[in-house]
Amino acid sequence: MALPESARLEGPILQELLALGGEERLRALYRRLLAYFPHLDERERECASVRWRALVQRAGARLVKKGELRREAGRWKLTERGRQRAEAEKMLVEPPLAESPRCALSHEELQAMLVEIGRLLGKHAEPEHERYDVVWKDSPLSPRLSHVFEVQVHGKLESALAKLKHAYDTQRSKPVLVVSDARDERRAREWLRPYLSGSFHEIGDVTVVLGVEDVRRLHRALTSVHDVLCGILT
Repeated sequence: MALPESARLEGPILQELLALGGEERLRALYRRLLAYFPHLDERERECASVRWRALVQRAGARLVKKGELRREAGRWKLTERGRQRAEAEKMLVEPPLAESPRCALSHEELQAMLVEIGRLLGKHAEPEHERYDVVWKDSPLSPRLSHVFEVQVHGKLESALAKLKHAYDTQRSKPVLVVSDARDERRAREWLRPYLSGSFHEIGDVTVVLGVEDVRRLHRALTSVHDVLCGILT
């Protein structure tokens, strides 16, 4: 499928900015906007595509000219006029398609990816270590867990956060929460704000929140340079 006209990106840009509180980094928008056009050819869906970036920038320039968008130091921000248009068109813009069941990753698959990512980075990584989904250590004999991961696909969020808080309180482990229905860390944090500013405020500033796609991209990137990493880390 050919790239869409730049005018077709105006609505999605406004909707994404509205959903994110009114502003976002341009480099993050390149990736987010692809979700509105799932039928693009694989080569056109590459975030690094010069043509895709130019298309997004042209759409942004149109919105600036209309007084609906401001561009400031790599960030795009809704103006009041842009916010009004986004609210008015909220039901008219087709939202991104959810991840299809055949592409969804199970709890166990995410654990396996996190273990492999850790090992590729030179960590000793284990699934189902004591009470945690995945842990990383600096070496097999290290008593300290440097990173602790909880994969929140099913179950209670409070339970996952309680485990992360325990690891942080006892060992100052880096807490990482993987959530299945978040497309990126910023949106996930908006969803988790009541938890991380309330009962679990101690880990609010140190917890890394990842979406499934973040884990998938990181795993794909690291496995693609496995040979290079081996030469550096061994």
